[in-house]
Amino acid sequence: MALRVYNTLTGEKEIFVPLIPGKAGMYVCGVTVYDYCHIGHARAYISFDVIYRYLKFSGYDVTYVRNYTDIDDKIIKRANQEGTDYRTIADRYIQAFDEDMARLGMEKPDIEPKATDHIGGIIAIIKSLIAKGCAYESDGDVYYAVDTFADYLKLSKRSMDEMQAGARVDVGEKKRNPMDFALWKGSKPGEPWWESPWGNGRPGWHIECSAMSMEFLGKTFDIHGGGKDLVFPHHENEIAQSEAANGCRFVRYWLHNGFVNINAEKMSKSLGNFFTIRDVLDRFDPETLRFFILSAHYRSPIDFSDQNLDESRAGLERIYSCLAAMDAALNAPEQSAELPAIENLSPTGLELQERVEQFPHRFVEAMDDDFNTAQAIGVLFEIVRAVNRFLAETLDPTPLELGLIAHSRKIFSQAGAVLGLFGTRPAEWLEQVKTSRAGQINIAPEAIEALIIERSEARKARDFKRGDEIRDLLLEKGIQLLDSPQGTTWKVK
Repeated sequence: MALRVYNTLTGEKEIFVPLIPGKAGMYVCGVTVYDYCHIGHARAYISFDVIYRYLKFSGYDVTYVRNYTDIDDKIIKRANQEGTDYRTIADRYIQAFDEDMARLGMEKPDIEPKATDHIGGIIAIIKSLIAKGCAYESDGDVYYAVDTFADYLKLSKRSMDEMQAGARVDVGEKKRNPMDFALWKGSKPGEPWWESPWGNGRPGWHIECSAMSMEFLGKTFDIHGGGKDLVFPHHENEIAQSEAANGCRFVRYWLHNGFVNINAEKMSKSLGNFFTIRDVLDRFDPETLRFFILSAHYRSPIDFSDQNLDESRAGLERIYSCLAAMDAALNAPEQSAELPAIENLSPTGLELQERVEQFPHRFVEAMDDDFNTAQAIGVLFEIVRAVNRFLAETLDPTPLELGLIAHSRKIFSQAGAVLGLFGTRPAEWLEQVKTSRAGQINIAPEAIEALIIERSEARKARDFKRGDEIRDLLLEKGIQLLDSPQGTTWKVK
């Protein structure tokens, strides 16, 4: 099965055929660095991180470019509020962004350009557009004339008549048409500026991405990505200015991730339901947030709530508990083994063997269907259920059975490398989550362990009443005890 991707431009899933066989160029719009990133950014960059990883897994030589918008009205406003310069603000939030992305387990893009490092390329494109009659200078500003591009709005599928009916020119603007957009903005007193043929100023938002993507990926490249909120006007305007400047197709496949809703409402600062990545990671571990995002298809909207994060953490805990059980059986997590022959396997062993054999095809089938991480995770849960059934009846595994367990364990490492999951030692992850959740219900892990020891001693003395009292006391506090032949463990309900 070939990789198929949903192209926003055509509204259809298409077989991915890169411009250069064996290579793939991908540009994803980065952040405007004036504040901390929110969970909408997490959704976008986790989605494209997995796309990047899967393209490499599929054998492509990928060049992944993700920019920083480091000059913008919002950056200037924040700098003025703090009495500092734009570069101080930009550098601060670039560092914060990098920290957030590292915590979320992102692979670094191959190239991370800053808009202010590409002023020369931006000016060259604008000069070309003016020379072709597609842009015009107006009192120190330069605007793109949208009526010169016949295919304008082809990405967003909007009607020009409807757009013009709802558009207006704000006081002080110097546009010929209310739909025209700024390529260059003349500087106001106290603003940062760069020299240009039209006077001192700075680039508009849209033109910077055209300049940076063309610099590193060429005039035509394979994948351009971002959130659905960027389809119009940002990506629409990128297409118009790039194709007018170059006279050729700009991007082959446009990919856009879905929105994040908060308790079924659109996230908005005005609604008071706006959460930064750091807000969320104060309450949930990074892998839980990543698992939550990947449990839905990247194009679908997702509903962010504490309940949904709790459910994702519980799902991830099921997987990590299974991994911990396999590691305990193997006593060597990195052990590798060939898939064993089927003779002498129990019915649950045969079921697990079948799941393991089918996994590579089913995982690739899911990911080849427009990077369907939700379906891929569903296949992993089938392995988890089969492993748990097998381990429950295999208390003293033979070398053959250990080989099957080792091969099952290897699957999660391979899938995790694509999804950016399961990179922590299972026992360590489970302990971290357990401790964190115990802290949220105001009981120290040491106190829980002390009660478990007391309960164990009471049961040895056949004081079952006291043992039951301790169990019930902990249960009232949200702590569930798990007895097994190896001893008693606990988890937060």
